[in-house]
Amino acid sequence: MRFVNVVAALAGFFCLASIAFPQEFPTKAVRMIAPFAPGGATDALARAVSQKLSERWKHQVFVDNRPGAGGNIGAELAARAAPDGYTLIVAGAPHAINMTLYRKLSYDLQKDLVAINRIAEYPSAIVVHPSLPVKTVKELIALAKKRPNELNFGSAGPGSPNRLAIELFMLMSDTKMLHVPYKGGSGQMVSELLAGQVQLASIGLPPSMGYIRAGRLRPIAVTGTRRAPLLPEVPTVAESGLPGFDVTSWYGVFGPAAIPKNIVAKINADITAILADADMKERLDKLGAEPAPTSPEEFAKYVRDEVALWAKVVKASGATVD
Repeated sequence: MRFVNVVAALAGFFCLASIAFPQEFPTKAVRMIAPFAPGGATDALARAVSQKLSERWKHQVFVDNRPGAGGNIGAELAARAAPDGYTLIVAGAPHAINMTLYRKLSYDLQKDLVAINRIAEYPSAIVVHPSLPVKTVKELIALAKKRPNELNFGSAGPGSPNRLAIELFMLMSDTKMLHVPYKGGSGQMVSELLAGQVQLASIGLPPSMGYIRAGRLRPIAVTGTRRAPLLPEVPTVAESGLPGFDVTSWYGVFGPAAIPKNIVAKINADITAILADADMKERLDKLGAEPAPTSPEEFAKYVRDEVALWAKVVKASGATVD
């Protein structure tokens, strides 16, 4: 009888131990969903992170491109996956915008996905065609107030981050400008901007640096909270007359909402570690991105704030895609 009790006690101990000290993660391949087409910023980030995590974990992390519906197809797939850490997704600012931009979604970025770690931020700038007689934010605001609905700005589409960046600018400065969307994406928009067909836009760095250095585009401000290393002499919008203005494209790793906290913590720590690698920093620099890791809790709050911000801007602009 005493022997039976000892066996029972040991069984209970090992059961508790298995709960307190779960099996090491990962023990097999991990899928990283990239919800946009190959070749874009999201795909490039997903592949860079996947390669480094594969090396660190000694198990393959493979990229699964699932483009469509502004990134929602991949996000819905991730939200429905088993919450075991073996399906992850690289999502970002477009998904925060989508929460209001789309009237009907089968997933919620905050409820159905857990924010694990932010990977990187992409600085952007408000640039104008040289023919527009403004060199500062204050001059742009003054001209827009003097000529309401006469100045025009280009974007990559109705709900694109570069469109909503200018919408937020107008909302905060109480100005009105005409929106010119381009179905061909940012490339077509930049071409029209260079030709003077549109007068200004919010565009990412460093793709636009060649045009800026050549004098074909004039940057009047960067849109984040701090000056961009590529344009250290250009002030932020916030320091130029619109305090609190902050528009930064960002991407991070998410997973199904019910992933155990210990696995979330491990993935978070390992992503933070790989982002500190010199090789990874160099790769991000070539993409025009800046490493921006944070804790799961801080990242979740950041996502909440982004969803709330863009909900206000989307509603004020009337933007919709369905």
